[in-house]
Amino acid sequence: MTKIAASILSADFADLKQDCLRLLREGVDLLHFDVMDGHFVPNISYGAPVLESLHAALPDAFYDVHLMISDPARYAPDFARAGAGLITFHLEAVLGAVPRVIETIREAGCRVGLSIRPGTPVEAVFPYLEALDLVLVMSVEPGFGGQAFMPEAVQRLAALDAERRRRNCRTLLEVDGGINAQTGPLCAQAGADWLVAGSALFRAPDPAPVIRLLHGEA
Repeated sequence: MTKIAASILSADFADLKQDCLRLLREGVDLLHFDVMDGHFVPNISYGAPVLESLHAALPDAFYDVHLMISDPARYAPDFARAGAGLITFHLEAVLGAVPRVIETIREAGCRVGLSIRPGTPVEAVFPYLEALDLVLVMSVEPGFGGQAFMPEAVQRLAALDAERRRRNCRTLLEVDGGINAQTGPLCAQAGADWLVAGSALFRAPDPAPVIRLLHGEA
């Protein structure tokens, strides 16, 4: 079954615990935690102390941490200690240093993901596929929630799916940006294992039907 990651960037921060708990009870599989530094992307979100507090409040949740920052090796251990289960960093932020960052995250005790912007060829990820637990394909430009889905992401997922099958590796594929009841199934059909959804879940009058559809149950 395709897993659903609720992007807390769209949550009610005045009541973050309850807003996340509401979706977990409806069947969301994990919580997606976007970290932005105002440098790699033109926005600032939140840091490890927020994750630490949320993890203390909801210790059984799996935290999928997406570092949209310029120096992931420096900050990844902080997020690992705060409760991250998997930490994803951007290839574009560390060109030439991808293996070192992968090693740093593994040494911190977390699973590792690598993300690419919409304009980065998917082939740039191929050399690292066997060393990763996950590849995150951005279907919007990273930095802001609520953007429209870029349809070319479907073909990008399909290309990555074909390559991992050719290599017979178990690296997961995740997609983030504009995922909803219409775009999510297209991505799942193209090979996505994890669907990151924000507005479509947190701002839905009733998220249950959306969750069932994204799980492939409807």
